[in-house]
Amino acid sequence: MSTAPSIPAQASLHGSVLVLIQFDVCEELRLDLLQQAVSARTLQQPSMKHSAPAYVRYQRPPVVGPLEPLILDSGERLEGEIKYYDYGVVSVILQLPFSGDWQGLVHLASRWIWDVDFASRVEPIVRQRLERVPTAMVKPYSRWLSEDYFIFHVREAAGAPTAIELTRDHSAQIAQVVRGDRLQLSEGECTEVLHSQISYYANDVTVIGWNAAFLYDSTAGAETAIQLLEYANSQLLEFRHYDELLTGILDSVYDSLAQKTGRFARWRLAKSATNLHTVLLEVGELTEHADNAIKFLSDMFAARLYRVAAAKVGVPDYKNLVVQKLKTAEELYRYMVDQFNQSRAFFLEVTVVLILLIELVYLFRGNIF
Repeated sequence: MSTAPSIPAQASLHGSVLVLIQFDVCEELRLDLLQQAVSARTLQQPSMKHSAPAYVRYQRPPVVGPLEPLILDSGERLEGEIKYYDYGVVSVILQLPFSGDWQGLVHLASRWIWDVDFASRVEPIVRQRLERVPTAMVKPYSRWLSEDYFIFHVREAAGAPTAIELTRDHSAQIAQVVRGDRLQLSEGECTEVLHSQISYYANDVTVIGWNAAFLYDSTAGAETAIQLLEYANSQLLEFRHYDELLTGILDSVYDSLAQKTGRFARWRLAKSATNLHTVLLEVGELTEHADNAIKFLSDMFAARLYRVAAAKVGVPDYKNLVVQKLKTAEELYRYMVDQFNQSRAFFLEVTVVLILLIELVYLFRGNIF
């Protein structure tokens, strides 16, 4: 069994293929405890493509640790590392050097995207790592959501084409790589894929899709795009979790409201309203934490690249779902509080009337006797 890819005699492409597998494991990870227990280091701030005083800054940089190589059934040996984010996401990055032609890259992309279940192979490894430091997980989840993403990084191409030349001459192959499709796509689909390209210099280009991206850049230049793609996918994972959480909460509230009919049953809404408000505050705080985990300080290219990446993987869509459900939950909270207040006011009115009746009874009894 071979452990490294063979290099064709006339390889036209040189680079690497990266697989990002991420898991949402808990509400928060104690990075200080993880750093001590799993021989991890704090991730350095990502370097930018251009020499400028601006950069991307993590509010709390993730910690990074080594990972044992993963060997596929095909014999491919993937080197890896594991990252821990403070908002409860664990990210595994696997990397395989690649040298070959365009058709080889197309076939590799299709096979890895559709035929290899990387999440099922990596999840036991992540669970084993976290079992060593159970106290590092705050409110761990019983079920983990996961996301995977593929990055096909071409470091060198025959003839050293510019970004315009590369996308012009190999648009069909780039679209196949990003879509993970072995068959040639239509001209319209190729145009759609290449619509999400972004470049800074004349000789670099990033083409971003919903589950894969194509990078043509130097190793140092690709670093920013890789980190931002990783961050965008971690955000998607977080908003997916909050969407599911709020869906369950809203279903529970609707069931509670359907069962509690009658004026006196509204008294029991006070506890439900309090619980709902507590959850709303927690979810609002956690979503803000995840949303603001990284800051762009005057680096407009990094900000634009992130916006393209986030839009393609679906971050705004899930974020809008979460925002809408938070608004619905807030309206339900106000409705439940109003119902409780109406019941309390009715009870107070009944109490006042009873007191007056009692006083009248005693008054008339006193006059009679």
